[in-house]
Amino acid sequence: MRASSSLVQVTGNNLNIVYIILAISLGALAVAWALRAQVLAADEGTEKMREIAGAVQEGAAAYLARQFRTLSYFVAIVFVLLFALPGDADIRIGRSVFFLVGAGFSALVGYNGMWLAVRANVRVAEAARQNSAERAVQIAFRTGGVVGMTTVGLGLIGASLVVIIYRENAPSVLEGFGFGAAMLAMFMRVGGGIFTKAADVGADLVGKVEKGIPEDDPRNAATIADNVGDNVGDCAGMAADLFESYAV
Repeated sequence: MRASSSLVQVTGNNLNIVYIILAISLGALAVAWALRAQVLAADEGTEKMREIAGAVQEGAAAYLARQFRTLSYFVAIVFVLLFALPGDADIRIGRSVFFLVGAGFSALVGYNGMWLAVRANVRVAEAARQNSAERAVQIAFRTGGVVGMTTVGLGLIGASLVVIIYRENAPSVLEGFGFGAAMLAMFMRVGGGIFTKAADVGADLVGKVEKGIPEDDPRNAATIADNVGDNVGDCAGMAADLFESYAV
């Protein structure tokens, strides 16, 4: 795409606006960090609560580590294919590099959402156990706020950097950024959903049907897998999907 024929003009005041947006994105990440610190400062509850929460955290981390390892192969293949597309060398390099950036940001938002969610769960439960409904809702909303602010911050950072670096050619490079975010989000959302439902059905069959144990009873080991599934599907997958929707 030639600058002379481009409909996108990034000069003067337009460029200043992009820098302002970049500053706003950094502010959003700062707010996310502050909210995260407030959530983690809350009480984790009894030793038994911390033990169960630790098992869920370990399972969720193991699932995402395995998922990201598998997805890295697909990301590498698509990176090479994007670079092989016809066009100017600078555009092909930028599109491929920002494909990796978009995929990385999507994975980061998903992982961050899951990481904080599995730690906020027990804190919300402890606040509710102390008959503090207001505190419980506050912790839950701040946890969601971290994901929201991280999504906005990283999305604007990626788009701003593309515009600042590539100016009139930014639309072509943004294709790679959006594609990377969308691809990771799709795999995380679908994969997490499959794991969630498989763990849910398995826990119900073993607990309620075969052993007569109530749902979500910690005596049922499959309950841990069920809760892991809820977090990797409804937290990590949803957060990555949210970033993809925002970035694209």
